[in-house]
Amino acid sequence: MTAVQFNSLPDLTRSDSGIVKVSTWDAGTPERQRRTVEAVREAWGSRDWPHSGLLSYTVYTGEDGKTLLHYSQWSGEEAYRDFVRSGRDARNDEIDAAVPGIERLGPDTFELHRSGAMEGDTREPGCVVTVDIRFDGPDPVRQRDWVDAVFEALDSDPALAPGGVSAHFHVSTDGTRVLNYAEWETAQAHVDALATSGGSVGSQTPQWHRVQNYSGLKESTVRRWTPALSIGAGVR
Repeated sequence: MTAVQFNSLPDLTRSDSGIVKVSTWDAGTPERQRRTVEAVREAWGSRDWPHSGLLSYTVYTGEDGKTLLHYSQWSGEEAYRDFVRSGRDARNDEIDAAVPGIERLGPDTFELHRSGAMEGDTREPGCVVTVDIRFDGPDPVRQRDWVDAVFEALDSDPALAPGGVSAHFHVSTDGTRVLNYAEWETAQAHVDALATSGGSVGSQTPQWHRVQNYSGLKESTVRRWTPALSIGAGVR
């Protein structure tokens, strides 16, 4: 069967995850956002788990009061394609019947490249911050080099923001993007970190300057999310 948990987060570093699918839905208003979460819960919770290759599916509500982030872990691309052929439409049709007019962007495909967290840290994240980095063209080597540069900046930073819990850097399979999925204690902790450092997390060091002015870096988008639903195989 399918198990639904509220306000929980997936294990991003599980070893059996081959790819990650990320999409954004725009429901339009806070009320429609709430109704969409409920529609997702009902559409998934009332059915059997659709595929053994789907490892987890998590939904987050956007701070803007209208968007939802969908993050799912898969054993591989073939498992996702098999699900699309056999099980996705019925669930989406039910959701669309409950909340007509949802705008969907994605899903896009990523692989987890590097993760960082304080060893032994037991803090519970209350907020997820996504930083979507886009480059001016596909280059898998550049993607990974930029992520490595971020870790060098983090390791050399004399004053890291205290509210950060972990960071998980994903690279898109088309070679053009990096998605940092960062866990924070609270949304306010992230807001305070940006205010302290002039709008970006990190001190004014040469290492952070290289990250922020990396050749080919086109744009970045920062969004804050609250965990809403975590859905997985299990017994209801």
